[in-house]
Amino acid sequence: MDGYDEAPTRDGVAATPADRAPRFDRETPARTTLIRGLDNRGGTRMGVIEDVYEDLDTDVEFEEFEAAVEDKVEQMGGLADEETAAMLIAHELRDEEADTIADIEPGMNDVKFLGKVTSIGDVRTFERDDEDAEEGRVCNVDVADASGSVRVALWDDMAAAAEEQLEVGQVLRVMGRPKEGYSGLEVSADKVEPDEDAEVDVQVLDTYRVEDLSLGASDVDLVGQVLDTDSIRTFDRDDGSEGRVANLTVGDETGRVRVTLWDGKADLAEEFEAGEVVEVGDGYVRERDGDLELHVGDRGTVERVDEDVEYVPETTDIADLEIGETVDVGGGVIETDPKRTFDRDDGSEGQVRNVRIKDGTGEIRVALWGDKADREIELADRVVFTDVEIQDGWQDDLEASANWRSTVTVLDEGGDSAGGTAGGASSGGNGSDDRGAENTGLGAFADDGQKAAAEAVAGETADDGNDGGSGAGGESVGAGGAAAATASATEDVEFTGTVVQTGDPVVLDDGQRTKSVETGASLRLGEEVTVRGTERDGTIDADDVF
Repeated sequence: MDGYDEAPTRDGVAATPADRAPRFDRETPARTTLIRGLDNRGGTRMGVIEDVYEDLDTDVEFEEFEAAVEDKVEQMGGLADEETAAMLIAHELRDEEADTIADIEPGMNDVKFLGKVTSIGDVRTFERDDEDAEEGRVCNVDVADASGSVRVALWDDMAAAAEEQLEVGQVLRVMGRPKEGYSGLEVSADKVEPDEDAEVDVQVLDTYRVEDLSLGASDVDLVGQVLDTDSIRTFDRDDGSEGRVANLTVGDETGRVRVTLWDGKADLAEEFEAGEVVEVGDGYVRERDGDLELHVGDRGTVERVDEDVEYVPETTDIADLEIGETVDVGGGVIETDPKRTFDRDDGSEGQVRNVRIKDGTGEIRVALWGDKADREIELADRVVFTDVEIQDGWQDDLEASANWRSTVTVLDEGGDSAGGTAGGASSGGNGSDDRGAENTGLGAFADDGQKAAAEAVAGETADDGNDGGSGAGGESVGAGGAAAATASATEDVEFTGTVVQTGDPVVLDDGQRTKSVETGASLRLGEEVTVRGTERDGTIDADDVF
């Protein structure tokens, strides 16, 4: 990087005129103060070249800048005057400025930056397009600073030197060209130099906990408990190929993190269930919507391990929830509704399911969207929902929305009460059928948590004239009995609600519950109606609609 140099060729392709444009070494001393209007060759006014230079924040000396402008004018054969050439050179210099790794963008001509080595890949060989050319070599090195991480591709001799000389934790000065690579942004290095005196605030650990993760960390090994899994999704890349991605959410005693699995690793999301303990290997940390995520690419692994890891979620009391917050909530399930489907504006089909939970301070309905609607949640289960958005629901009642960012964790019988902090996640998903009253975590309802959950459902529905599957006369039954009664009983009911889905079936919502209705009546979305008829398996066969 001394003075000017020519860009190296790749695969035998000759450098273009743009490649031969001068590049600057920003390690020169800070620019000296110039007397405006004079140059160093005889006192003539510098005019537009100096004007452009004065507006440029760079360490490049004015003499170098002036010479580069003159070269640019000559190179373009009279197609550009001094002002245009000066602005072109200024643009190239600004492209070089990268105070942090986060400032690097594809399309910049050249960048120089400082970063700490967080991982070193193997040296790979490849055949060049020119059959007579020597075999090529490349080594990918991840470097990071406090703002982020980027992959640096070292070619040929630099790749061989990296294998022998580079170590994780070293600080490097890198000069190269950014581009969009297969796994995201990468820099094709022209020059790399170790800097023993520089310091970069990036932590490199042998084993990480969730609280240790920081933007830019790579080669991360972390052991955690699986809290939630998502289905595999596909997407189209810019080059026309199809990509695949899936997510796990894992937690330990220090917190939780979303694990993003790319392409061939996406299948791993289907191999694990909530409650299992896994080790994520060779992950790297990225940021999405302000949250850190642990990504797993082609070198990464996720494996089941025989270790004890406890995840203890910290939930917000339901009474303290406010519209617009994104929070974690937990409680005992006092009501469950059937899953319903709907058509989106783009023609695709969506699904949602509502459950209602209660802690020691209050209760709230939780809307489970997409894959979350398929989670098996039953009456008297203790559940924690993370990263739910608190919204204004029907009839001015607060509602928690569990979307793609949220996790749904059914807790085991050994945790704390439903209000406040809950216990560890279960290895199944439905809770134990033989859990005792003292272990249900529903003490906020009564001594017998399962019975209290069923009583809460029966009490609320009886007030509306709907037994909701409870015993006749509003008698309380256990949670298992309530579920069985709901599945088998046929009741004459009356239900009033707002039409939230038209078609077959119609879906009504009264702000507390959602009911599917079989009817031939023509109803409008948003219309409030009352239906009477026979209810079986949660669906009302309406005889009257008014």
